[in-house]
Amino acid sequence: MIRKNLTLSIVKKFIPARKAKSRKGDNGIVLVVGGSYIYHGAPILSSIAALKCGTDLVYTSVPKVNVTPTRSISPNLIVIPLVDQKLTLGAVNKLIGALPHNLHSATIGMGLAIQEKNSLLHFVKSLLDRDVRLSLDASALIPDVLPLLANKNVVVTPHAGEFKRLFGESPSNAKNERIKLVENKAKEFGITVLLKGATDVISNGSITYLNEKKTPAMTVGGTGDVLSGLVAGLLSVNRNPLESAAAATFVNGLAGKSAQKKLGLHMTSMDLLDEIPIVMKPFDRIV
Repeated sequence: MIRKNLTLSIVKKFIPARKAKSRKGDNGIVLVVGGSYIYHGAPILSSIAALKCGTDLVYTSVPKVNVTPTRSISPNLIVIPLVDQKLTLGAVNKLIGALPHNLHSATIGMGLAIQEKNSLLHFVKSLLDRDVRLSLDASALIPDVLPLLANKNVVVTPHAGEFKRLFGESPSNAKNERIKLVENKAKEFGITVLLKGATDVISNGSITYLNEKKTPAMTVGGTGDVLSGLVAGLLSVNRNPLESAAAATFVNGLAGKSAQKKLGLHMTSMDLLDEIPIVMKPFDRIV
């Protein structure tokens, strides 16, 4: 097992150069599916994070009750309404029909209300069948989804509570035990696991990256939604889920440090979004 602390030079290798003659869509087409009557902000944060990290096109699918507020936040968002208030089989089938055929990656679950788990399973399977790379978060992290994911370019991004719900085991507070548990589950299920915490642990079961953040201001709500958007955005241009997840958590951490330096312990996740382009500029390469 290889274990490394993430550094600027490691992450530089994980963020592809952009072609000087590239056209719209060449640098990532992402789908974000989330939101509910209460949590309207989560998919917005994810979508803007994906755009801010350099993705060309982001489609944001939210329940119809959230469509107007989501559209009003930013003209950059392409909003596809879910036909029901929650994720239902009917809503999933309609959404699949409305999606662009050249979708590269998707992130599902942030703030999402799911009517029945079969609708989520059908949606995940449909996207994987189209070779779409996936990042799953929040309500999409249920044990039933695991059999669909083995060796399919999928990242799961749980915090400790979601990790327990997904895998049936609680991560230890002891660092080494925590890392071993993440490595074991990643290997067992053939996925990349990104366990969020003061030190993020990212593993595919054979390589593990650690990202110690030291940014207590990042406990504010929504930082995980920003991270999900970054994972999907980077997955859209780098097919490797481990590298994309590692780069996303590193960029998220850098943005958090930058916001905390400016604002102290008084930042919001919207402040984090503003820092993403600034902290990513050193990774820019044009070929």
